[in-house]
Amino acid sequence: MTNYEKELRIPEWRFIDESMTARTRSALESFAADDTLCHLVGQKVSIPTIRTWVHNRTIVLGIQDHRLPHIEEAVSMIQTAGYTPIVRNSGGLAVVLDEGVLNISIVLSEKDTAIDIPAGYEVMLAFVRKLFPEAANQIEAYEIVGSYCPGSYDLSIGGRKFAGISQRRLRQGIAIQVYLCVEGSGEERAAFIRDLYDTGLQGEKTKFTYPVIEPEVMASLSELLETPITVSDIIIRIQLALRELTENIQMGSFKPEEMDLYTFYLNRVVERNNKLLTK
Repeated sequence: MTNYEKELRIPEWRFIDESMTARTRSALESFAADDTLCHLVGQKVSIPTIRTWVHNRTIVLGIQDHRLPHIEEAVSMIQTAGYTPIVRNSGGLAVVLDEGVLNISIVLSEKDTAIDIPAGYEVMLAFVRKLFPEAANQIEAYEIVGSYCPGSYDLSIGGRKFAGISQRRLRQGIAIQVYLCVEGSGEERAAFIRDLYDTGLQGEKTKFTYPVIEPEVMASLSELLETPITVSDIIIRIQLALRELTENIQMGSFKPEEMDLYTFYLNRVVERNNKLLTK
């Protein structure tokens, strides 16, 4: 057991599963939910929380993406293909969300003890390896050049990326977020993001260097493990892992007394998104 897996062994976890209920809702609601949990967990109003979420056909753009010289045409392309574009409130670049992509947020507090950025990434890496014991020794964390939303904590097997980790920090709370491409074709998702950048750049030089997407470097877990794994399978694995990690699991979504705070963060996320997409 690594030191980072030990960090996951605590007396009580809260588990919020929105892998089915959030699908038809805007992904902005998930970013607002994580902000709310950062606030609640950070201030120790809530215990540490793991939240799972899935959204139908959404392209989540990063701050730099909305500065593409032909962003209006890129947004039109996204919408024509049946996706909804939004701008995220944390770092990173464009990613694809759909029914085969599972997002997991681990929300921790650093009110008493600081958690540096590398430690946050390592906690999520330890959790993902715990979910996939059959491939734990094969899962590596380093930047996969040619992938979309590249970063130093891209997760890959055999050099093909299936996940990326980001962090959101607010009110002494940390939401460590991972998107797992579970089902379907990772290459097809990457090809769409390649076309998005082609449309948004149209050959123009920019100060910011956008990734040159090579679709073949990305794959889903089903493809990499050569096993038909579903999002629902991973939810079961998470519940089993939590039973090993803690004595008590508190289930359920936001409580009535937490909804005002959620509404505050949702309004903030929506207003910011609207400003960025109507620049």
